[in-house]
Amino acid sequence: MQIFDLLLIHPILNILLALYHAFLYLHIPYALGFSVIGLTIVVRIVLYPFTHSQLKTSKKMQDLSPHISNLKDKHKNDAKMLQAETMKLYKDHGVNPAAGCLPLLVQLPIIWSLYTVLQKAVTEDPAKALSYMNSIAYVDWLKLTHSWDLSFFGFPLGKTPGNLLAIMPIVIAIPLITGGLQFIQAKMMAPVAVVVKNKKALAKKEEKKDDFATAFQTQSLYMLPIMLGFFSYNFAIGLSLYWNTFTIFGILQQYKISGLGALAPWKEKIFKK
Repeated sequence: MQIFDLLLIHPILNILLALYHAFLYLHIPYALGFSVIGLTIVVRIVLYPFTHSQLKTSKKMQDLSPHISNLKDKHKNDAKMLQAETMKLYKDHGVNPAAGCLPLLVQLPIIWSLYTVLQKAVTEDPAKALSYMNSIAYVDWLKLTHSWDLSFFGFPLGKTPGNLLAIMPIVIAIPLITGGLQFIQAKMMAPVAVVVKNKKALAKKEEKKDDFATAFQTQSLYMLPIMLGFFSYNFAIGLSLYWNTFTIFGILQQYKISGLGALAPWKEKIFKK
């Protein structure tokens, strides 16, 4: 754990301190909140090549989905032939199914480190946070002379929406926004072909069940946003600020690679009205 701290957590925390001092120097209010946003953007930029590779692989896999479905119908009674033909299809189109996993494995430690840093920054006792930050600051000018202000546009970054709901009902918007952003991103990542296929299957009342991947994707589309909204309700607002910023940049990157995805039909319906 000490090596993990030295390689990831301490550098990320020093970046947060540097951003905080920069915002203070520029006399920008709510310096800690904007530092959280800035740190999230920095991490997103660092992770961009990995997420870009992951999303491109995912897009290629989605494009091949109809061909794979055809192969399943053609070789439904010959599992060995189906596997061989599927691998040949991947090879012909230059797709490595495992390529999408490696970027994710690289991202996870960094994302977890960022979460740990922000947890220490906004949820711990101010005196403890001050002592901890100063103990790992690389240089003296990064050290804090006093505890930082945890407010951000009137919201206390160290409190949870659940703690504040009785006195500040507007905080319910935070978990709703968190869940909404996650749903948008998940919907964009869902291939349109899968959505249409599912609708036809329901209309014809086919008895054949969807494969595990399709079922998991359909459930995740709705369950994951609900879960994250619930977590956001019980987590410090500062952590939601980080996650929502992270998700917004994910949405932009997803749009750049594959457009609106399964959100496109929704857009057409809305603008037709």
